[in-house]
Order: sequence, then C-alpha cells, then structure tokens
Amino acid sequence: MTTLKAKLKDDLTTAIKSRDELRSSTLRLTLTAIQKEEVAGTEARELSDGEVQKIIAREAKKRREAAEAFEKGGRADQAERERAEGEVLADYLPKPLTDEELEGLVAEAVAQAKEGGAEGPRAMGAVMKIVNPKVAGRADGGRVSAMVKKLLAG
Repeated sequence: MTTLKAKLKDDLTTAIKSRDELRSSTLRLTLTAIQKEEVAGTEARELSDGEVQKIIAREAKKRREAAEAFEKGGRADQAERERAEGEVLADYLPKPLTDEELEGLVAEAVAQAKEGGAEGPRAMGAVMKIVNPKVAGRADGGRVSAMVKKLLAG
C-alpha cells in the first residue's frame, strides 16, 4: 500500500474514533474514489503516491465546483459543507504555488520555448508542455494558462 493511501486510512480511523463526521465522510469518499481507480481497467493494480495525489486533487476540484454551484443556487449551507470538505482534502495535497512562484516557472518555460524557436501566442502549446509537469498538482490549469497567455502577450 502506498504511503499516502495508508495515511488516508489511518486518518480515517482516527476521525471515526473522534467522531469527526465531516473528516470521516470526506476521507471515505476519497478512499472509495481511489479504490475505484485501482480496479478500473482490465486488471486491478496498486496506485502510486502520485496517482493517489491526482485523485485527491480531482476530488478537491469537485468540491470547489460543487461549492460554486450551490452558492449560485442559493444553498449557502451546502456550499459551506463542500468548502469544508475541500479544506480537509487540501491537507493531503502539496502546498499551492504563489503567483510569484508560478510566474517564475512560466517565465522559465517561455524562455525555453523561445530557445526552441517558438514565439508569440502560437507558442502556447510548447510552453504548456514544458510548464505542466513542473506545476502538476500545485496550480490550477486555468491559472497556469492565464499566466502563460499573459507572459506570451507581454
């Protein structure tokens, strides 16, 4: 069992014992998503920590989107619950990049793309290919894309 998955299971046990309903239900749903991914496909397999982290990030994104939808629908109580679940999941994700850190990584990728001969707005794909592995799990794709567009235009 991967160390991240083991930590989730241990934390679930602790949450159940301390009767922390929010944390235990969130971790249960996340572990179910992980288990579903492990048995998907032609044969069952053990996920790596990186794969487990991607699933946790996907679950956190679902919570953010659900919170926004509930907010628009006038269900503030449900939106607050979704945000709280997202915060529980954020504990298991790497610290997000600040705007300055992201800009530095993107600027570096733009410079690499220019060395490769890609310039201007058409270089978007080349820059994204370079920068995505560096920011994986630490910055939302929309944020990265916006920063790349800004630096390519300016």
